[in-house]
Parts: sequence; C-alpha cells; structure tokens
Amino acid sequence: MLLKIIRYIKGYIRIRITGYSTERFLNACSHKGIVLWGLTPVNRAYEMNIQVKGFRQLKPIIRKTGTKVVIVGRFGLPFFLHKYRKRKLFFAGALLSLALVFLMSRYIWNIDIRGNLTYTDETLLRFLASTQVTNGMPVSEVDCARIVKDIRKEYNDIIWVSASIKGTRLMIQVKENEDSLPAMDEALQETEGEPKAMDIVADQDCTITKIVPRNGIPMVKEGQEVKAGDILVSGQVPVLDDSGCVVAYQYHKADADIQGRTSIEYQDEIGLTYEEKEYADIEKKEYTLKIGSYYARLGSIRNSYEAWEMYGSVKQLCIGDNFYLPVFYEKRIAKPYRPLEKKYTKNELQRILSTSFQRYCKDLDKKGVEIIENNVKIYTGSEKAEAKGRLIVLTPVGALTQSQLLEVPVIEEQDETGE
Repeated sequence: MLLKIIRYIKGYIRIRITGYSTERFLNACSHKGIVLWGLTPVNRAYEMNIQVKGFRQLKPIIRKTGTKVVIVGRFGLPFFLHKYRKRKLFFAGALLSLALVFLMSRYIWNIDIRGNLTYTDETLLRFLASTQVTNGMPVSEVDCARIVKDIRKEYNDIIWVSASIKGTRLMIQVKENEDSLPAMDEALQETEGEPKAMDIVADQDCTITKIVPRNGIPMVKEGQEVKAGDILVSGQVPVLDDSGCVVAYQYHKADADIQGRTSIEYQDEIGLTYEEKEYADIEKKEYTLKIGSYYARLGSIRNSYEAWEMYGSVKQLCIGDNFYLPVFYEKRIAKPYRPLEKKYTKNELQRILSTSFQRYCKDLDKKGVEIIENNVKIYTGSEKAEAKGRLIVLTPVGALTQSQLLEVPVIEEQDETGE
C-alpha cells in the first residue's frame, strides 16, 4: 500500500513495447536498474508501468534492441497537477479542504459506547455531557482516566471501564455486573467495624424440597413450609464449650443449594382484533445536510395525511474507520397508510397466546425453574382472548442478607457451696 502511494506521488507511465527483441529490452532494463511492474501481454506486445525517471533512460535501450515504445497512459500526482494547472480555484479549494480536515482532526466528533446493556447510549452520553465530555471538544482536553473514574463512581454496577481515543473518535467500553447479588454482598461486607455474617433468607413462600448447605447452619428441613423472609441458612455458627453451652459465634457468609416447591399465577391476554396498514403508493421525502450547527434541507415531510408513519436514517461522514467529521446526512420519508381493522381467527389467537406462553416457560427454564404441573388454559371471550392458570414449579430459593447478630448467653458462675 505504501509503495503504491509513493509511486502515485512520483508519477508513472504505462507503455507498450513491440518488436522482435522485447526479451532483450526487458533484460537491458533489468541490467540498467530500471524498475518495471504490471507486465502483461497484449496482442503480440507487452504493456508495463515505468517511472518517469526510468522512461527518460530508455532511448539507448530502444535503439540497441530495435523495439518500439508507445505511451499508453500517464498516471500519478505530477500529471494530475499538470492537467489542471490552470484551475486555481480548484487547487485553492483542495488546500482549504485539507486545512479544514487537519483542523477538524484536533476535535472529538464521535463518542462510541460499547458493552452497555442496562444503560442506554443516551443515558451515558447525558452523564458524560454533565462532566463536560461532548462531541466537539478538543482532543487535548480529553482525560481518559477521569472519564473512567467518573463512570465507575456514578454507576456501581459497571465493574470495568476503558476509554481511548482513535482518530476523532472517543471509544468507551464498559462491562456491567451480570449478577447483582455479589455486588450487594461486597457492599454489605465493606462496612468497617461490623461483623461479616450473612444469612440466606426465603425470597418467596414455598415448601422446601432440597437443601444442601455448604457454609452456615441450616434452619429448615426438607418438606417444611416457609414464608418470605424466613431464615433458611444462618451465617452465625455457634461455638460450644465442653458442657454444650454457647460461648461465642463464628461469622460466615452462608452458602447453600436450596430448592422449593411453589405455585406461580400466569395470565396473558390479547384483543380479538388488530390493525393492519394498507400503504399508499405515494410518499414524501426530506434530505438534510448538516455541517456543525448549519444545515441545508431539500424537500419536506409536511403533509395532510390522516395516518402516516415516518422513518429515516442518519449517516456521519467518516474517513477510514475512526476519522469522523461533523458532517451528517439525514434522510426522512413520510408514507401514508389506511388503517384496516382485522379480526383474529381462533387458531391465530391460540397460536399467539401459546407462543407467548412458551417464551415465558423458556425464560423460567433459563432461571433454573422447573415446571412440574401446568394448569394454564386459553379462554376466548366477546372482547378478548386470554391464557390464565397456575403453574406448580420447583425453583431456586434464597437471597443473601446481612445477619442480625445474636447475643451470647451470659453464664453466671456459682461458688462451691452452690449459693
């Protein structure tokens, strides 16, 4: 790629060689150190590229080999400048464009945020704007370390942030905490001066079907009914003396696999009719070219349609992958339609409600919930159709919470007389 650019800047000529000693011509060029490239056979002749300097050295070689050389084309910057040498305004405009591009390269014109799932780009961009990080700011004023620190400080569930500058683009990559429970645990345990005892409590009413403790003391048994908030596994492990009395507690973070049996109410509904759009063959278009705060607009989407929808696209001018410029091209289209009321068939209602229920079951399965009994049925009324019923499920149970510390019983010592 670099060699092509150098050859274009220096300029080169495409020549055609004819005669009976073309091989001698090529050998002589090689002996003289004249560089040839792009050699191709064309109708009992050869075409090739040669530098301007090398072309000026061909006269003795042509005379010695008896070949004939014809110029096919001239390429490169010197020939381009010579061709348009009288167009002063063109070159002035080109120089001005280069100067503007160089000036624009000193600013940030695109902020690219990746890895965010919980927070939208607009939310993060608004926060960055509140810290004076916006499009159009000088590259020299961008403090990537401060951006990382500010985002981590504002959003606790973003556990990793990276900020870097590529061209005129500020790239911010984030990683969110996919499991909020560990983050909560750390926050609870970071409180200085307090014991780090954590209990597992029931997060719903259920009947315990399995409990396998790994750390802590189980407070319930299999088959026992529990209410939301009941302690399932305690993080306070009692320390006993020789007589079996509690003399202290060891504090732990409770850990266990707990499963419970419970019921879930399911309900979903859908109307018997829906709206279908019948589009017309006409549409109104609007084109906008925006450069900084200035814009030029062609056409308009203003209309007197009773019902219409608008869609469009916005593109930002980019040179290469990361050199963005404050030039935007926007296209908007307004298309009228006539709303038609359609009625679902019974089979369509059943299919839609069944598909929605299957999607709900897949979401439960991803959460580790097993359906053991399904009592959901579909009912069709005069105004709507609905799927409702109850599901009997086996589901993971338990949520970590800070333990309420127990007091150690005070044992009064007795004298030898028993008084």
